[in-house]
Amino acid sequence: MTNHLLFLSPSGGEIMLILVVVLLLFGSKNIPEIARNLGRGMREIKNVTGEIQNEIKKGMNEEKKQVQDIADELQKDIEKTL
Repeated sequence: MTNHLLFLSPSGGEIMLILVVVLLLFGSKNIPEIARNLGRGMREIKNVTGEIQNEIKKGMNEEKKQVQDIADELQKDIEKTL
């Protein structure tokens, strides 16, 4: 199991090699633009994820309120019959 974890964590030399390859492929002028675009994309994903979470929480709260209303009505019916 630890072999899998070591495979997923690159060392300093591997990171440097990746950076050199990126520099050679894209050039020094394009790297800041690429980084900005990646940042915008990550921000957009974060915003969409937050919106989805809010919608799920809102739906859960509505369902919880409906269940509570039904439970209250049942409680009233039981009290009436007793």
